[in-house]
Amino acid sequence: MTQRVSIVGIGSTRFGPQPGKGIVQLAVEAAEAAIRESGIERERIGALYFGNFISGPLTGQEVLAGIVADHLGLANIPCTKVEGACASGGIAFRHAKLAVESRQCDAALVVGAEKMTQASTEMITAALNCAMDNLSDGVSGLTFPGLFGMAWRLYEQRYGLTRAQVSAVVRKNKANGLLNPLAQMGRYLTDDEIEQSPFICDPMRLFDCCPTSDGAAALVLAADELIETGGAVPVRVLASAQTRGAARIAGHSDLCSFDATVAAAHLAFKEAGIDRSDIDVVELHDCFSIAEILDSEDLGFMPRGHGAHWAKEGRTAVGGDLPINPSGGLLAKGHPVGATGVGQIYETVLQLRGDHQNLVKDAAFGLTHNLGGTGVACTVNILGRYDA
Repeated sequence: MTQRVSIVGIGSTRFGPQPGKGIVQLAVEAAEAAIRESGIERERIGALYFGNFISGPLTGQEVLAGIVADHLGLANIPCTKVEGACASGGIAFRHAKLAVESRQCDAALVVGAEKMTQASTEMITAALNCAMDNLSDGVSGLTFPGLFGMAWRLYEQRYGLTRAQVSAVVRKNKANGLLNPLAQMGRYLTDDEIEQSPFICDPMRLFDCCPTSDGAAALVLAADELIETGGAVPVRVLASAQTRGAARIAGHSDLCSFDATVAAAHLAFKEAGIDRSDIDVVELHDCFSIAEILDSEDLGFMPRGHGAHWAKEGRTAVGGDLPINPSGGLLAKGHPVGATGVGQIYETVLQLRGDHQNLVKDAAFGLTHNLGGTGVACTVNILGRYDA
């Protein structure tokens, strides 16, 4: 018999440069906040899953799960670092959900963290490129801006994409970031400012790309019997799906879509037993501006070729048909890689509690989407308000 799982405690650092803090300190700070809010005694936490991608090459430190558990004073429990490129945090969350659901433990801690800004651009680029198949795509000189630049051009040819439509995504997410105290780069931008920012990889400009970041986020998941009355408002975990997509460019039949996202969304909605029309708020993986358009279509929220129109028409803004990335997304909040998937869930929990600074009113169901590498790893999670 499985048991129902809820998120009962959340914690997060601010995302952005943290010159005075190492990755362990960031992770412990977020985890302490989540445990404290949960009200669950540390000896009841039966597992820790830690999402991280590139701590080894950038900080020289691995075995982070065990180190952080030691700092937290947790028992002699399984402590596992989880790596799936940019989807590392989302995968860690899914493992924790499965551990509680299958009764391996009654409570589990999820932590996601990354420390990046101390490294040079060259070091960061090389580290991030470890998310490619370096026996094929890596030797070609491909970078991730190059991948999404190609996807942009193909989408443009197929659907008539305009620069103004993509800029609408940037303007929305940067403005949303101004309302999020944890966001790194909130800003009001004009189309001219976006279009005059430096080229990164044609047609991708600087403001089309998420910033390098430091940060950590954490969640406590628990079975119903551990939920404390009078504590933080719990949020139900209705579904958590993980899929594999193509590991290299040649494996994609269409760069305007990522199969892993399509498959994960299908599995998540099937598990949750709700429809796409029930979703009130979405936090998805906008590592680049064009990615938000592709992801929103892959998740099935609008027909193919309509994602850009929805952004330009304001339908994905707070107050629109389907608010996407009210946190500011990766474009404004930042992308400390291993922390991102956990941070998305943190933001969605706040929305479903009615506590977010950029609130989607009366949100009952939220979805998060975390995509790694060239689409090789994906998680989609569906959360529900406890009384929904």
